[in-house]
Amino acid sequence: MANEVTKQDEKMATQFEVNGNPVKLSADVVKNFLVSGNGRITDSEAMMFISLCRYQHLNPFLNEAYLVKFGNSPAQQIVSKEAFMKRAEQNPHFKGMQAGCIVVRNNEVIETKGAFVLPKDELVGGWATVKRDDRDLPITVQISFNEFSKGQSTWKSMPANMIRKTAIVNCLREAFPNDLGAMYTEEDAQTQVSTNSPANDQKKPEPKQNVADLVNDSEPTKKPAKAKKMVKDITPTESKETSSTKAPQSAEKQPKDKMSEEEAKRAYETIKNGGIDDVAAEPDIEDDSKEQTSLFK
Repeated sequence: MANEVTKQDEKMATQFEVNGNPVKLSADVVKNFLVSGNGRITDSEAMMFISLCRYQHLNPFLNEAYLVKFGNSPAQQIVSKEAFMKRAEQNPHFKGMQAGCIVVRNNEVIETKGAFVLPKDELVGGWATVKRDDRDLPITVQISFNEFSKGQSTWKSMPANMIRKTAIVNCLREAFPNDLGAMYTEEDAQTQVSTNSPANDQKKPEPKQNVADLVNDSEPTKKPAKAKKMVKDITPTESKETSSTKAPQSAEKQPKDKMSEEEAKRAYETIKNGGIDDVAAEPDIEDDSKEQTSLFK
C-alpha cells in the first residue's frame, strides 16, 4: 500500500531545472520537508508553491524558497534574499547596487554605507540604490525602521543588518518588476500579516439604505415619556366619612340675597299701585314751611 502511494506521488510530481540542475517536487515532499511553522499545508497551497518554484526557477532545496504556516492562517510563500540577488545578477541590465542605514547623529540625518552604525546613533531606517544601463536614473529606496521591525529576535540582535537587507530586497523588486514582482521575503510577509491583522481592521459604518434612515439620524432622539407616578391616598378613613356627609348639606344651602315668594308678591303689588306712597311724607314738609312763614309775619 505504501509503495502504491509512493508511485502515485511520483507520478504527480513536477520536475524542472534551475541553473542546469534538475528539481523534482511533489505535494508530499513540500508538506514534509519545505514547511516552517505548526500549521498543516493543504494540497492547493502545496501546488501553488510548486508552481512558484517552477516558473520563477527557484530551488527550494537550497533554501531559495519555502513555506511558512501557523495554525489556520493562510500559508506564506517566502523567497530568500539570495534568490533576489541571483535573479538580479542574471539580468543583463544590472550594473551594481549600494545599500546602507539611515541614522540620526547629532540631530542630523545621515546615510551610512553598509550595516555600520555608531553606538550613539539612532537607527531610523535603511536605503538602497540599484543601477541599470537602460535607465537614465538609478532606482533608490528609503524605508523606515519602525515599519518593518516588529520586535522579532533577529531584529533585536541585528537591527542594522536586517533593515539594510530589507532595503535591498525592496529596491531590487522595484528595479526588476518582471523578474521579482511576485516574490516576497520573510520580512515583507511579516509586515503584510501585521497590517492585515483583525486588530487593525476597523468596522466601517453600513451605508444608509433609504431616505428614512438619513432622516432618522438627523432628528434628535426623543427620550421616552416618563410614566406618571400614582399618588397614594393617605387620608384617614374618618375624615373621608365626615367629608362625604358634609357635602350634601353644603349643597342644600341657598344664598341669603335671594327673595322669598311673599316678598316678591309685595313688591309686585307696590309697583302695580303706582310705586311707593310719597304723599304721606310731604305734609311734614308743608307744616315746617308754614311755621317759618308765621315767624316772619
